Amino acid sequence: MSTPTPPPGPDAADLRALARGLRLLTEIGVRSLIEDSGPSELARRVTAHLGCELTDVVPVTEKFPSWEHVNIQRGVDAYLAARQGDAQWFGPSGGGYRPHEDMLSLIGGTPGPFGMVRIMAGGVRVGPGGVGTASYGTAAVGPEENTEVVMLGLVATTTPDGAPVVVGIRDESRFGSPFCNLEILAADRSAATATRDEIERLMRLHDVYRGQVLSFTASEHHGNELVTFLPRPQVAAADVVLPDGVLENIERHIIDVADWSRELLSAGQHLKRGLLLHGPPGTGKTHTVRYLTGRLASSTIILLTGRSIRFIDQAAALARRLQPSMVVLEDVDLVATDRDYTQDGNPLLFSLLEAMDGIGADADVTFVLTTNRADILETALADRPGRVDLAVEIPRPDLQCRERLLRVYARGLSVDADLTRVATDTEGITASFVKEMIRRTVLVSLREGQIPPVLRGSYFAEVLAEMNSEHHALTRSLLGVAANRGESAEPGPARRSIPRPMHRRLEG
Repeated sequence: MSTPTPPPGPDAADLRALARGLRLLTEIGVRSLIEDSGPSELARRVTAHLGCELTDVVPVTEKFPSWEHVNIQRGVDAYLAARQGDAQWFGPSGGGYRPHEDMLSLIGGTPGPFGMVRIMAGGVRVGPGGVGTASYGTAAVGPEENTEVVMLGLVATTTPDGAPVVVGIRDESRFGSPFCNLEILAADRSAATATRDEIERLMRLHDVYRGQVLSFTASEHHGNELVTFLPRPQVAAADVVLPDGVLENIERHIIDVADWSRELLSAGQHLKRGLLLHGPPGTGKTHTVRYLTGRLASSTIILLTGRSIRFIDQAAALARRLQPSMVVLEDVDLVATDRDYTQDGNPLLFSLLEAMDGIGADADVTFVLTTNRADILETALADRPGRVDLAVEIPRPDLQCRERLLRVYARGLSVDADLTRVATDTEGITASFVKEMIRRTVLVSLREGQIPPVLRGSYFAEVLAEMNSEHHALTRSLLGVAANRGESAEPGPARRSIPRPMHRRLEG
């Protein structure tokens, strides 16, 4: 008895035809459900306020970096406060948000390729369904202060002329895109645009970043850039130990221009300025920047260091918007090395140069650059007018400055030592070295059982012997101490150590 031959299976063409039929059946079913169910409660609430059908609603969307979310909230809050005191935020019930879906699609339940059918407890439902509360999160408004922001929500209000409009905020950063959207829904495009423009004006008026000390960083969440608030340091002029006349020269270039900005503009003079602080590590460049940050109490300060220098374009745009402002780039030699030192150029360098050029001469913006290697800086950065117009050397301290440093860092402590003698024994060191030496001397005193500690001459001698030993050569290097302690620690004229490109610029 022969075995029956099995029937042939469906071919590929049959399977494709079946898939097309099933898709068509699904789409017909979705359309039928939409027609039967009518607009969702969320759509009815929006269209009732706007006085038009959902198909006639005009959306106007403005996309902002995610770190502007708090300013969007401030702008919308100010807009609502000027029109009504009881505006109620609402949103889709049941967390109906899907990534990359705009607000109008969310409200209308626009079907995708296979529709938007959801199996709920009550059966099949199309679209987002009911009205719920808005979803909220928090955002920083200062170094130690947060505020509540709408992550996904809508609010019914009016245009500047009194026509109905719906304002929405939709944060995308939770799903990977580093953006937050301001979305305006109206029956007329001009009405939506006017509302958006007024909210943006209020955003700039109530900008949370104005007058703050800020730093750009990158979050671990999809690499989104963030703006971090930092406390404003308060450093007294007496605590900035520099050779005579150096700090005063810096102040004339930075502080005086800020104080006389209006008069300078009236006289046809530019405000934008560039300051380069150069010298060995540990001599006080960052400390000087901290002093300037405290002195410019009403200015916005943006600090970029290390990897955050890649945000120079965003920082420059923010500085111009929030002027008077100061952009600080620490260790700029890491990105602004002369192009001859790199094989394929330096993209970050080009961004830095374009940012400094693009600010505009009339902007009250200061660029402060610090470097330990002024000799290898890009000539275009150091030698072109309008980029760096003052280069100041922060040298290793001379005898007088070393004694002043000792007294600054020993302030509030009991001292039983000849600080002039200690200063004489520390030729070639830096401010960082003095600070660390004081700390170690305090520890020696504590180990000797002296509480509170007393800084004695013998303790200084012990600490200096240890720090000058062969085993601490790397420590001394990291603290900026001269490699050859026999080198002159009493610096000659500052111009002698200025690299040739900057030397020419200062003479010109």
